[in-house]
Amino acid sequence: MDGNGNSPRPPPRRPEREGSYNNYDIESMDGGSGAAPPPWRQHNNGSSEALLRYDDGGADRGSEARQPLLRKRTMNTTSQIAIVGANVCPIESLDYEVVENDLFKQDWRSRKKKQIFQYIVLKWSLVLLIGLLTGVVGFFNNLAVENIAGFKLLLTSDLMLKGRYIGAFFVYGGWNLVLAAAAAAICAYIAPAAAGSGIPEVKAYLNGVDAYSILAPSTLFVKIFGSILGVSAGFVLGKEGPMVHTGACIANLLGQGGSRKYHLTCNWLRYFKNDRDRRDLITCGSAAGVAAAFRAPVGGVLFALEEAASWWRSALLWRTFFTTAVVAVVLRGLIEFCRSGKCGLFGKGGLIMFDLSSTVATYSTPDLIAIIVLGIIGGIFGGLFNFLLDKILRVYSIINERGAPFKILLTITISIITSMCSYGLPWLAACTPCPVDAVEQCPTVGRSGNYKNFQCPPGHYNDLASLFFNTNDDAIRNLFSNGTSTEFQMSSLFIFFTAIYCLGLVTYGVAVPSGLFIPVILAGATYGRIVGTLLGSISDLDPGLFALLGAASFLGGTMRMTVSVCVILLELTNDLPMLPLLMLVLLISKTIADNFNKGVYDQIVVMKGLPFMEAHAEPYMRHLVAGDVVSGPLITFSGVEKVGNIVHALRLTGHNGFPVVDEPPITEAPELVGLVTRSHLLVLLNSKNFMKERFKTSGSFVLRRFGAFDFAKPGSGKGLKIEDLDFTDEEMDMYVDLHPITNTSPYTVVETMSLAKAAILFRELGLRHLLVVPKTPDRPPIVGILTRHDFMPEHIHSLFPNLNPHKYHSASMAG
Repeated sequence: MDGNGNSPRPPPRRPEREGSYNNYDIESMDGGSGAAPPPWRQHNNGSSEALLRYDDGGADRGSEARQPLLRKRTMNTTSQIAIVGANVCPIESLDYEVVENDLFKQDWRSRKKKQIFQYIVLKWSLVLLIGLLTGVVGFFNNLAVENIAGFKLLLTSDLMLKGRYIGAFFVYGGWNLVLAAAAAAICAYIAPAAAGSGIPEVKAYLNGVDAYSILAPSTLFVKIFGSILGVSAGFVLGKEGPMVHTGACIANLLGQGGSRKYHLTCNWLRYFKNDRDRRDLITCGSAAGVAAAFRAPVGGVLFALEEAASWWRSALLWRTFFTTAVVAVVLRGLIEFCRSGKCGLFGKGGLIMFDLSSTVATYSTPDLIAIIVLGIIGGIFGGLFNFLLDKILRVYSIINERGAPFKILLTITISIITSMCSYGLPWLAACTPCPVDAVEQCPTVGRSGNYKNFQCPPGHYNDLASLFFNTNDDAIRNLFSNGTSTEFQMSSLFIFFTAIYCLGLVTYGVAVPSGLFIPVILAGATYGRIVGTLLGSISDLDPGLFALLGAASFLGGTMRMTVSVCVILLELTNDLPMLPLLMLVLLISKTIADNFNKGVYDQIVVMKGLPFMEAHAEPYMRHLVAGDVVSGPLITFSGVEKVGNIVHALRLTGHNGFPVVDEPPITEAPELVGLVTRSHLLVLLNSKNFMKERFKTSGSFVLRRFGAFDFAKPGSGKGLKIEDLDFTDEEMDMYVDLHPITNTSPYTVVETMSLAKAAILFRELGLRHLLVVPKTPDRPPIVGILTRHDFMPEHIHSLFPNLNPHKYHSASMAG
């Protein structure tokens, strides 16, 4: 280390950049880390150059090799927009940090035990409501899909029994076309953010990335009805992914803290007007969505823990468990009601969707060899699926950018292709005589069953139609069925696997709510049956069990989830003896697939441009320090600041955080007071209680006039904006004391801290701003601010184009 604390081996040299000192039209997402220096924020010599040295401290580094890196700061120009659903919209960071200003401290000192009790009771009441509503919505989705799709299939089957095959196709394809067009229309025109599964968006939100439309009420509406229409239209997609998004939307709606606009604000609900409590509720909502979709309460908790949430604690575990338990109780009660036949074509199913408990699973060494083969196949197919899906989604994004009509046209095109495959491919299969010992009626009369008649004569069935000409849930049930080793011909399974694999790829990405779980389970179960049939001579396992293991292997290969998928499949099938085999096949498939690419949801997060903070820092970050990536120059406010300066800063930048620095004569030397947020400044300016002279007050006026909840974050509404405020020339020349609303204990790191450590700290604490302070005392008190985008690889690469991440990764692995 040298005298200034610098490493003797400097990081890769960042090239000189041409900085613009009056480019006010470029806005940064989180503030503080990339603004042009305003003319009003000048030091004693009145020069912008002095401000530049003040903010980045580059002139005092003492290391000649580092000076070019920090001499001129440019703005962080990484994207402030991302794709949410099928819509491009602006994004911003969430702030899970407690703002410890004078108002907060006064509120906690004055809070009574009764208010604390109200908060605890209300939080448990809200998670109860989340469970109730998500369970009801999940049941409603199933009920609507089974009846709409069932009526369509019955109508088509009746026409086929009369020999009107062409008319049956037009009825079948026409129904699918109308349903698909309706789903695409409401999605494209009402809530484009509802397209897709929504799991990447929920993951990003729980990681700290927000966009207004992610969890809006309109998104919830379209997610529910668009999912019903899309699944009923016969698309190779599921309603399970959208249910996760639906549960999160319900939780967000309940956690808004009421609505001032519609006079629905309750004093009790004000406790939840912050990002921390909303994060907990939305985590519970995502777990409830999985529980409602798969009827798997424990699997829902594990899904939230393993895949969705970026932050976890024991109290949250209890709440998610309680929420999913409520979902299970609601579903059981409603399904019991349907056993009386009052739910139309819903059927008489229970919480166990695909019961395999009657199968005796005894396995030996040859069976383990077959399972290892399944795991390897699942890893290869999963990696290939993710690779192809990434390419297809990039093509679809170009089409979707053209507008809503093109989104609808793309959806209609995929609907026509799907209808042609579902109706046309079964004609390639030969009719098979009904088995003498068939447990079910053969051929099937009605909408569902293992033995679809299709075009076959009496006493025969079409095995390919039993898979295609059904709802996706019924097709999975047929593949999982035990004691049916000769039901499906090998050629039919190959055709079905190829079609489902390809249709699953081209369907995901159209402008309808769509999940990936069902296509992946269908394709995996199909090749699982193929492997089980081919290896039947060396394995004693039932083909239905091979189908279950194949589905698990493909899920592990695409989504890279292990624990949650394992438990979900066990709860789906009620087949606990299969636990060791499921664990083995999931671990193998995930290990194989990880050598090719990331999980499908992680890939989509990156493709959408969502600035997701990983749980681990990249190896090359160890070779950089926090001071290397902070952008600037930085806008700071004095503890007692001129109103005009604040207004100009808010109007000309999009920053959401500003350091507050006390300067002489208030203090003997410049001193960092803390951080003040844009929303708090707007509330304070809106009160228009200013001072004519610049002096530090006791803050008693602010403490008397305002409460902590006056500065609480608004709901899904837009909140107060600087454009809504007007000031006279006299007011612009007045002063306002920022001390009472300044967070006096923000998280700070020294400029020489490893960027890897700073990234871990930023992510684990759920921060929006991380202040960087100088290492030496003879410097101005603030170097810069780290925000989420400063940790993004694109930003770091733009600063250090010669940085070779692969080289550092290899060196790290070698060490």
